[in-house]
Amino acid sequence: MVEITDVVCSLCGCVCDDIVVEVEDNKVTKVKGACAVGKSKLMGHGRIESPAIRENGSLKDCSYDDAIKKAAEILAAARRPLLYGWSSTVCEADKVGIELAEEIGAVIDNTASVCHGPSVLAIQDVGLPSCTLGEVKNRADLVIYWGANPAAAHANHMKRYSYISKGYWTAEGKKNKKLIVVDVRRTATAKMADVFLQIEQGKDYLVFSALRAMLYGYEDVVPEVVGGVSKKDLLETVRMMKEAKFGIIFFGMGVTHTGARHNNIVNAIQTTRAAHTHTKFNIMPMRGHYNVAGINQVCTWETGYPFAVDLSRGYAWYNPGEHSATDLLIRRECDVALFIASDPGAHFPGESIRHLAKIPVIQIDPFPNPTTEFADVVIPAAISGIEAEGNVYRMDNIPIRLRKLVDTEYMADEEILERILGEVRAIKEKEGE
Repeated sequence: MVEITDVVCSLCGCVCDDIVVEVEDNKVTKVKGACAVGKSKLMGHGRIESPAIRENGSLKDCSYDDAIKKAAEILAAARRPLLYGWSSTVCEADKVGIELAEEIGAVIDNTASVCHGPSVLAIQDVGLPSCTLGEVKNRADLVIYWGANPAAAHANHMKRYSYISKGYWTAEGKKNKKLIVVDVRRTATAKMADVFLQIEQGKDYLVFSALRAMLYGYEDVVPEVVGGVSKKDLLETVRMMKEAKFGIIFFGMGVTHTGARHNNIVNAIQTTRAAHTHTKFNIMPMRGHYNVAGINQVCTWETGYPFAVDLSRGYAWYNPGEHSATDLLIRRECDVALFIASDPGAHFPGESIRHLAKIPVIQIDPFPNPTTEFADVVIPAAISGIEAEGNVYRMDNIPIRLRKLVDTEYMADEEILERILGEVRAIKEKEGE
């Protein structure tokens, strides 16, 4: 048995890098320090065991060579292909994916389009006064979670980086900190808060506006109740923000998915700047998948844009809402879809899924999920951070290296994509294109 320390967890945007893994006979036998979901992933529970091709309505096991060749044939013949996912694999695979999209003139999109896409749009408008999670751990004495429930979605976030963590200037942990939670319901995180603001559904923009006005000294223009929150509670929140030495707002999909969409985030960022006139204050999105920030980085390096990029013209064309995966599928534009490191079968609207049931679908993933049920080609991949190495970006855009810990018969995402790309080029060369 070998004990390996400082292992990086490839589950969520926390990208915890303090995990201890025990390996015996080339298998992970024990995981220490990870949350329950992270532990299950690192131990490889419930894998896709073999590549498969759908024949007569059923998936039949096949070799990697056959699956890759079939996938390449489907993509090479496509007229309007969609390549989607990319947030739960490494940057090296993302780069090859963009190269494949360029080769076949595809639309390439990632999971940001259905989660923190509005955050990206807001940041493009007004910038982002942010910091690293290390700074939050060592400095923050006021933590605000807005529309986020890390106790359920990012289980180690508070322990490692924010409210419970102990840092250089926060040596006593939560004894020296205050926690404010803003949400539409009393979540597990809200039960831990010093102040809980229960707002009305869809009123985030109004509450941000009220706090922003108060921070600039215009309390008199704020009515007695804003978005279900009393003026007294808002004034108390503003007092805590002003008195903090270092404050941070973490916002989740509860903000990005309400009525004002990216305008919510613009207002949140402007509220952070208002607080910054009194003290040090920052804001950060609670990114979900462990490398969703990474695919936004890589896609921007390679195409100039972070998501929803159409390469069918021979150059990058960016227009979220037109080239986003769900919009393309609802309009029934795509004739082929490749999904990697994602599960649209569980998360896309019903109208999108109905179209996917009518077109060829290729899936690349270590684990079965609802998308597997209608995929025509299924290619299992190695688990990044355990069976494959590569670079990822944490939710604060800090790059972290994943190590390979054990050998495996499964191919890494990068190798699978490189082989598909090679086959596509060979088919096109043979056809004289």
